[in-house]
Amino acid sequence: MVINSDCMYRILFVSTLVFLVSLNSEIFAQGDLVITPNRVTFEGKKQKEELNLVNTGKETTTFSISFVQRRMNEDGSFENIEVPDSGQMFADPYLRIYPRKVTLEPGEPQVIMLQCRRKPNMKDGEYRSHLYFRSEKKYTPLGMENPNPDAKLLSVQLIPIYGIGIPVIVRSGELEVTTSLSDLNLETDQSNPTKLTFILHRKGNMSAYGNLKAIFTPQSGKPVVVGEVHGVAVYTNLNQRRMSLRINAPEKTKLKDGKLQLYYTSREDEKYVVYAQAVLLL
Repeated sequence: MVINSDCMYRILFVSTLVFLVSLNSEIFAQGDLVITPNRVTFEGKKQKEELNLVNTGKETTTFSISFVQRRMNEDGSFENIEVPDSGQMFADPYLRIYPRKVTLEPGEPQVIMLQCRRKPNMKDGEYRSHLYFRSEKKYTPLGMENPNPDAKLLSVQLIPIYGIGIPVIVRSGELEVTTSLSDLNLETDQSNPTKLTFILHRKGNMSAYGNLKAIFTPQSGKPVVVGEVHGVAVYTNLNQRRMSLRINAPEKTKLKDGKLQLYYTSREDEKYVVYAQAVLLL
């Protein structure tokens, strides 16, 4: 069998993206669509960003692309809104995306272009909208009648419609943000610590974004990482997020007679900076 260069490119592109999904938080996959990067920030003189899409499904699928507005809740969940919250500004008036609809065969990649056009009268601060990718498969209606004419029942089939939203942020003018951690509490289940709850605070006119890491240091012994999560944001419509971090301590590590330190830091692809830290004595 002979494989042409275009086919070989697709195989290598898809294989690389699927492999990287498990390693890199900058790649986002849901349903049959993989997107990289999973977050876009325009700051300084940056005006363009390329997004790489690939259809990992088994069917040719059309995806529509649009902007939506979302608020972040204190528990980290999102909900769609039409009017910005206090401290929130929408970014889509300054953004252009093309194309706005793509049809991809199985394994087919596609590059789309996102462009930022700032205006001279923009207020200092951060603007945010979410780029939404929606599958347009021809789904079977939920209330389709049973094809058996003798049946008196209604056949209902629930089919998920996949959509992926990634944040797009535009920063303008003088910016500042500070963060802090408080209210650390270690919750247990059947005498074993299961999660660390805490509050992540944010102040300023831009969002916070970074990694969390919990380290336990016994009175006599070496520090050990017992919890970690990457890509934690607090957007500008919030002053705090109530969070929990799953504890994964080594089997022989007992979380007592020591201290548990929680760090909020820069991401792994940036120069290491500790944004906030707190200590819980055990």
